[in-house]
Amino acid sequence: MRAEEAKTRIDKALDSAGVGIYRIRLIHGYHRGTSLYRMIREEYSYGREPRVKRIESGSNDGITELVLKDYF
Repeated sequence: MRAEEAKTRIDKALDSAGVGIYRIRLIHGYHRGTSLYRMIREEYSYGREPRVKRIESGSNDGITELVLKDYF
């Protein structure tokens, strides 16, 4: 998937995330997923997207998680 297509899908997932959704897990791959990884970091971190509280690495280098809210 290209970065533009991925951004469109991520934005749709953010729009449809209900109150019970705490995280969105993005699987971008490790070796050939670097362009998606960079796009995710650039577009959704540093306060650019108000719905995303922070970005965390997943259980391996091919996964990034968008944290929408903390568990309490």
